Order: sequence, then C-alpha cells, then structure tokens
Amino acid sequence: MESVLEQMDWVVLAVYFLALIGVAIWVVLQKNKDTADYFLAGRNVGWFVIGASIFASNIGSEHVVGLAGTGAESGMPMAHYELHAWIVLLLGWLFLPFYMRSKVFTMPEFLEKRFDSRSRWFLSIFSLVGYVITKVSVTIYAGGIVVSELLGIPFWYGAIGIVVFTGAYTIIGGMKAVIYTETLQTIVLIAGSLIITYLGLQEVGGWTELRATVGSDHFNMWRSMSDPDFPWTGMLFGGTIVGIWYWCTDQYIVQRTLAANNIKIGRRGAIFGAYLKILPIFIFLIPGIIAFALAKQGVLTYDKADEVFPVLVKTLLPTGLKGLVAGGLMAALMSSLASVFNSCSTIFTIDIYKKLRPATPEKKLLNIGRIATTLVVFLGIVWIPIMNKIGGGVLYQYLQSVQSYIAPPIAAVFVLGILWKRVNSQAAIITLFSGLVIAALRIAAEIGKEGLSGIAYEFATINFAHMAIFMFIFSVVVCISTSLATTAPDYATIKGLAFGTLTKEQVAETKNSFTWVDVILSVLLVIVVISVLLYFTG
Repeated sequence: MESVLEQMDWVVLAVYFLALIGVAIWVVLQKNKDTADYFLAGRNVGWFVIGASIFASNIGSEHVVGLAGTGAESGMPMAHYELHAWIVLLLGWLFLPFYMRSKVFTMPEFLEKRFDSRSRWFLSIFSLVGYVITKVSVTIYAGGIVVSELLGIPFWYGAIGIVVFTGAYTIIGGMKAVIYTETLQTIVLIAGSLIITYLGLQEVGGWTELRATVGSDHFNMWRSMSDPDFPWTGMLFGGTIVGIWYWCTDQYIVQRTLAANNIKIGRRGAIFGAYLKILPIFIFLIPGIIAFALAKQGVLTYDKADEVFPVLVKTLLPTGLKGLVAGGLMAALMSSLASVFNSCSTIFTIDIYKKLRPATPEKKLLNIGRIATTLVVFLGIVWIPIMNKIGGGVLYQYLQSVQSYIAPPIAAVFVLGILWKRVNSQAAIITLFSGLVIAALRIAAEIGKEGLSGIAYEFATINFAHMAIFMFIFSVVVCISTSLATTAPDYATIKGLAFGTLTKEQVAETKNSFTWVDVILSVLLVIVVISVLLYFTG
C-alpha cells in the first residue's frame, strides 16, 4: 500500500503538526492548578474559542468519513441532522442558564442537584458506556480508514497511531489543551474541506451539472414517510429528539460552554458554534454527492461508501493541497478523540471517583482522570468489529441509529426537569431505567435480527428515527405519570434549577445576559436553516 502524499504534502502536514504541538506545549507550560483548570480550562474561555471547540468536537471522523459516505450512498436526507444548528441555540438560550447557575462540572452532577444521586450514578455510567459505543469506537475506526488511505499504512497502525498522539496532549494538558488545539483544528478543517468542495464542483461541471448527473432523489431531504431508511417524519422529529440530547444534555458538547466565565460568553459561544454547524452540509455531504456524480462520469471509483472522502482527496487535489486536507482530516479525528477523552476523564473523576472518595486531594484527582482514558480507548477498540452489524455498515448511519436508542429517555428527563418543577427524583430514575431496557432490547434485536420472526422481527426493523419518536413519547408518559403519582419535590432544594423555582434576581440576571445582537443573530440562523430545508426538495 502506497501513500498518496508527495514531498510537498509531507512538508505541509509537518507544518500543521508542529503548529499543533506548539499550541499544546504553550498550554502545558501554563500548568493545571486544580480540577477546574484541568476539566473546564479555569472557566475563563472566550466565545470564539468555545464556538470553534463545539464545532471541532462535533465534526469528528464520523462526519469526514461517514457523512461524505452517506452523501454518496443516499444523498441529502442526513442533512436534517446537520441543520440541528437551531438546537445549539436551545443550549445557549434555554439550558445553559440553568447549568451555569448550578455551578456544575458535569451533566450527571446537574441531575443530582435537580433530582438525586441515583440519577447522577445512572448518567455517569451510561455516558461512559455510550461514549465507547458511539464516539470512541467510531472515531478510531474512521481514523484508521483515513490514515490508512492517505499514508499507505495498515488500518490498525493508523488507528492506534492517532489514538496515541491525541491521548498524549489530552492527558498532559487537559481541557485547555483540547479546547485551544481545537480552535486551530477548526480553521484547518474548514479550509481544507472548502477547497475539496470547490475543486469537486469544478471537476463535475458546476452545481447545475451536479444536480443533472445525480438526479433529483439525491437532492431531496424529504423522503416518503414509508421510506425504509430516511422517512421525513423520523428525520425531522426523531432527529430533533437525538439533537436535543446531543447538543443540550451531553457532557461531550456542554462541557465547552461550561468553560465560559458567565452565561453571556457561553451563549455567544453556542451561537457561533451554531453557525459553524451548518457548514458540514456543504463541506462533507455535498462532496459525497460530488463523488457519486464523478463515479457516474467515470472520473473515480470507490468500493465502500466510507472510502469516499479519502478517494476524493487522492483524485482531485494537487500536491501541497493534499497535505493541507490530510491535516484537516487528522484535525477532525484528533479533535473528536481529544474531546471524548476529556469528557470521559471528567465524568469518571468527578462523578464516580470523587463521589466514592470525596476527600481525595486535587493532584490525585488529576492523575485518576488521566488513567481513566486508557480503559475507555481499549474498550472502544474492542467494540469496532460489532459496529458493522448495526446501521448497515455505513458509519454515519450506524452512529445515528445507536444514538436514536439512547437519546430519548435522557432528553425527556432533562427537558421535563427544566421546564416543569413538579418532576421528581422517582420519575427521573424510573424513566432513565425503563428507557435503557428498551434501548438494550432494540440493539440486541438489531444485531440478531436474521434469526427473528413475527413481532420480534418487526421491533428489530422499525426505522431507527421512528424508534426515537416512540421511545421519547414513552419516556415522557412515564416521567409525567410517575411524577403525578408520587410526592412533589422539595422546591426549596431545587431553587434556580427549573422554571417556577427562579428567584427575581435569577430572572433579572438571565435578562441582563444578552443583547439585541444575540437575538438578531439567533433569528437569522433560524431563517438560514428554514431556507436550506426549503431548497433541498429534489
């Protein structure tokens, strides 16, 4: 296997890595004084860095490899998930004030303050397991594909090499290293991907020729309600449920906004991140469609959908630019891994170890967090072979299907817990556990569906996005009915953590945390999202 990179590409790639190492060393030299420094960068990060970090954390290898592959295979339906930019606004406007007010490090910690320790334990363990099966394994798998294709080395060498390099600066530098290196990675990733989109459109003959070559189906986000893969009802409503879980309640994303020193900065970071979130449609999904068109024109060939983006790099880019885009791909891989490493480390250290041993000194907690990463990486590697049996073997579809099963109960508990003060701890834990049982049954049924029949087979083959809707409705019903059937919470203990419990001072603080500029930018983003939804109709 030979590398597609030439001498100038290696020079460009080397410059990128040297810049990355320089940023990491600069951060490490500042040293982490305590857990707030290590896990939340001292709560002193600006809005630009927060927004870039949100984008870089989200846009990992599953987008570079998986979204482009889905674009080639199925066209535009998955764009619904990329238009969740409006949900990032929900994080800044609805959820973040409650999180910042509670002064928590983690989402499980917030659940304990809002409900009780049982919910905290559940979400801590559930999140760690979820990161292994939806983030770590996906990122390592995709990293192996990309590095193998570009550098001409075996899959496992590429995968493990990326893990070791990323793990090194994440373990040493903590959240500061992650969040500042992600700012650089965001710039490189966007620049490289825009170049490949531009050159791809030129090669295919322009936008009009692209539409004519691939046909109207590939440009239609709105498939029939009975479509087996991408029904519009599932994409729009089921996708929104997954989006609320991912963008508004998941440690992986929310931790970036918690690194701000006040609500205003955190919200502006979320607004900036929301604008960046629209880009994947044009820098990953459209290139996948371009690859499909070029394959029809005989310009390039690919064996599997997940190879599309690396093949585009090989085919379209001149020397030097290949190195830049290779750097962008590496950036996506490393930013995703660094984020999940840091999130796992935070949850394990703060929500599990410190909970069991509250008297542990700060220095020891930092070391515990570093050690925890190793186990998470190992489990992620072990899970990779199972991934191909879920989601039809298409990476991005695998990710969305698994997330559709684990998101609904968590989203229901957080949303209802903030919107309605009557939700109590009993309702929260019952909703979380009942959702877990259904999710486990569904994943097991999907893996072994060939041997099933009757109702069991029907259950295993319900569209993943429709399954999210059913599970969310079930979770909401369980949460509300349990709350009404049991004792109301002590409202004094949850003051400021749900609507109906806010003091006049807290209401005033929230009103003073934004300006008309924030409102106008948010409304403009919603208009852009609606415009894209209306344009891609086939």
